[in-house]
Amino acid sequence: MPFVHVHTITGILSDDQKAEMLRRITDLMVEIEGHGDPSFRSSVWVKLDEHVPSQWSIGGVIPTPGMIASKFPPIA
Repeated sequence: MPFVHVHTITGILSDDQKAEMLRRITDLMVEIEGHGDPSFRSSVWVKLDEHVPSQWSIGGVIPTPGMIASKFPPIA
């Protein structure tokens, strides 16, 4: 029974992107650990935690929302 824990910054992903990420991680775990057995899907746990930028550090610097936005393209 795999447990996958993903951490990201609040506001980086849209709800649709989060749903797709959770689905695709589950698909990958079924393919790899479950050897493609569809019944393994019910054993896969995926957790997505979002954190405010002040809880992160990039190169020892606490990023501002502007710094984060400059590293990633805008969410469509």
